[in-house]
Amino acid sequence: MTGYIENSNMREICYILDLPGEGLKIRVRIIGGCGSGKTYIARKLAQSYGIPCYETDNFVWDRRDNTKNSPEVRDAKLAEAMDAESWIIEGVHYQWGTESFRQADLIFLIRPKAYVQDARVISRFMKTRLGLEQGNYKQSFKYLRVMLLEWNRGFRREGIPAIMALTEQYQAKRIIVQENREILQHVGRYVQGKSVRETSD
Repeated sequence: MTGYIENSNMREICYILDLPGEGLKIRVRIIGGCGSGKTYIARKLAQSYGIPCYETDNFVWDRRDNTKNSPEVRDAKLAEAMDAESWIIEGVHYQWGTESFRQADLIFLIRPKAYVQDARVISRFMKTRLGLEQGNYKQSFKYLRVMLLEWNRGFRREGIPAIMALTEQYQAKRIIVQENREILQHVGRYVQGKSVRETSD
């Protein structure tokens, strides 16, 4: 089956190439800094298992005019996404929406090497500026500087310790990876184990 999954009240669309996991029930939360590869791998999972995925950025921002949603609207969009039996939610945000950690079956924190992460940010910037890739926002050199020197450094210095503390109670389902593709392997093993358990029952 070829097509896409779209929540009628969400603007995030994930294209689905095939649906071998149709009917699968799994909730995955992916968190990482800019250029960690979280969006790429979330969409890859969506393609593999036929599960809708959402960017937390699209809960925060109204993409029609790039204005910030109110906290009430933001939280309502997140709650709507989490109301489904299966979902993939990815994003850098952790100071709100902590309910997604509780509801997730698997929580992934991506911690790539700093030079790899920054190189991805620069690559995405160049591709977007050249029109080779579509972005959610207008790229500028000022914005690139902010992502590299403020957001990513701040995330590594302050965000990661805070996320580790927030998810400590969920350490049984929290997995820290360096490469985003490791997530595919972990989810595959989880799905296989879930299938075996359900068959046994």
